[in-house]
Amino acid sequence: MSFESASASLPNPDDLLILLAVARTGRFTTAADSLGVNHTTVSRRITALEKALDGRVLSRTIGGWELTELGKRAFNAAENVESAIAILNGPTGEPHQLSGVVRMSATDGFSAYIAAPAIAGLQRTHPSLRVEIVTVTRRALQHRSGLDIEVVVGEPQTHRAESFRLGYYLLGMYASRDYLAEHGTPTTVAELTQHPLVYFVDAMLLVDDLDAPRRLVPSMQASISSTNVFVHVEATRAGAGIGFLPCFMGDQHPDLVRLLPEQFQERLQYWMVLRQESLHQPAVAAVVTALRAQTSAFTAALLGAASSD
Repeated sequence: MSFESASASLPNPDDLLILLAVARTGRFTTAADSLGVNHTTVSRRITALEKALDGRVLSRTIGGWELTELGKRAFNAAENVESAIAILNGPTGEPHQLSGVVRMSATDGFSAYIAAPAIAGLQRTHPSLRVEIVTVTRRALQHRSGLDIEVVVGEPQTHRAESFRLGYYLLGMYASRDYLAEHGTPTTVAELTQHPLVYFVDAMLLVDDLDAPRRLVPSMQASISSTNVFVHVEATRAGAGIGFLPCFMGDQHPDLVRLLPEQFQERLQYWMVLRQESLHQPAVAAVVTALRAQTSAFTAALLGAASSD
């Protein structure tokens, strides 16, 4: 076989890099945005790659595109191409600068108190790195195309994904000092149940681990309900009732009083879920490391606060 005919059957390195972007995001449109091209170009280059490799590299699922077995082998080759380009383009003697967009979803509290400071610290070293955070409280998705990282409450049941426990936090009952001055301070669970509850919208609560009020105080009537935990905090501070709040948020406010801490100290776990392909991306791996370190420090602080109570 001549060199020319052998070269003609080899995949184009640019096509491999496009496959890399599609595999990491799960969508042609998202990959196109990250590469600065249009959707049609991505589709055409994937078709060219499949022709060169004589087989399908992607298969469509409910949530987007997944790699086939051939696609996984091409993906590994594409990572080698990406690494080689990074070495060639990187300045000699200087640390490699991370860039690109990492997309994640997490709960409101985690996003604000853990993700935001962790990512800000990482960006001081890698200013070209961008992170998009969607705040949502839900179960882990079965098809997470378009997302590199998910942080959920409770152990997830997922397929085709990597998951591990990050840490934990506590929920407790809180009321404002003004509310207690007007309505009295409950000293027993029975007295507590005579007050309205500020918490999640029951009909929209999708996370089983967050159903503690149903188990612990099923007779409490809802006051203000919301899908956003920051609304819970502010409604409780405004005197709407007794809020079942993350302790790391409730304890931030001197106008809130924690009630019956021995009876109400629900411990919940944060879990991280990742697309298998995403973890190979240096920017995603760096964000994961930063989130794990920040969560470890956060959990250590909680342990220290608990031991001093």
